[in-house]
Amino acid sequence: MNFWFSEKHTPGVKLSIRVDRQLYSGKSEFQRIDVFDSPEFGRFLTLDGYMMLTEKDEFIYHEMITHVPLAVHPAVKQVLVIGAGDGGVIRELTRYHEIEHIDMVEIDPLVVEVCRKYLPKTACRLDDERLTIHYEDGLKFVRSCENQYDLIIVDSTDPFGPGEGLFTREFYGNCYKALKEDGIMVNQHESPFYDADAEACKRAHKRIVESFPISRVYQAHIPTYPSGHWLFGFASKKYHPLKDLNETRWNMRGLSCRYYTTTLHKGAFYLPAYVEEMLEDVEGKY
Repeated sequence: MNFWFSEKHTPGVKLSIRVDRQLYSGKSEFQRIDVFDSPEFGRFLTLDGYMMLTEKDEFIYHEMITHVPLAVHPAVKQVLVIGAGDGGVIRELTRYHEIEHIDMVEIDPLVVEVCRKYLPKTACRLDDERLTIHYEDGLKFVRSCENQYDLIIVDSTDPFGPGEGLFTREFYGNCYKALKEDGIMVNQHESPFYDADAEACKRAHKRIVESFPISRVYQAHIPTYPSGHWLFGFASKKYHPLKDLNETRWNMRGLSCRYYTTTLHKGAFYLPAYVEEMLEDVEGKY
């Protein structure tokens, strides 16, 4: 008998992945956590039945949410990561020697524990000496921060359940305050393809635009996320994601990536017409 994991993307669409076995199932005070093993995507993590990452395609998400701002900002030393309990963003950040300290704020300690045990390829740098893990609500944590970080990465779950507060005007305003005068914030921005997801994109982007003088959207293609077309937000007090991209400086680092390149970086900000139209009433034309 074949066993399948299925996630509903819309009332008429679902993603199904054949599963060899279930490695873990548990419930924290915040959510249900499951880890499965599949022949096509390797191990994958779900929270409350929603796909978070797979071993096969997680590199796309984690490279694009991390390397894009680091190729723009000339001197990132202090970083705040909100969410990211799977460790993928931390793995990518710790490749930068100039980063002095990373605060990771994850609301659910069990997510970190489960990922350490069952997804070691993603969680492999959670013991880096520059990292401090805070098990608390990211919304509350950032309220007390001011002029502290060069970069904030919001690696949140979807805009409901434990991650709901990370899509509010208050949260983005507090992130602005927590950043230094030339700071950058990046966040996952949901998918623009299906109607309900598109509305979530527009709401989040509107709130970010109201908080930051520079706000742009970029894209990646992630097979296991709804529609495979995923957006990220780039918000900054000073730096433009294209005009201030320093390709030579980043390429001289010699970092080996499987998805991100500085050429792709430029292309990622050129959005399909339907996405531009969706964001026009929020941001105006590019």
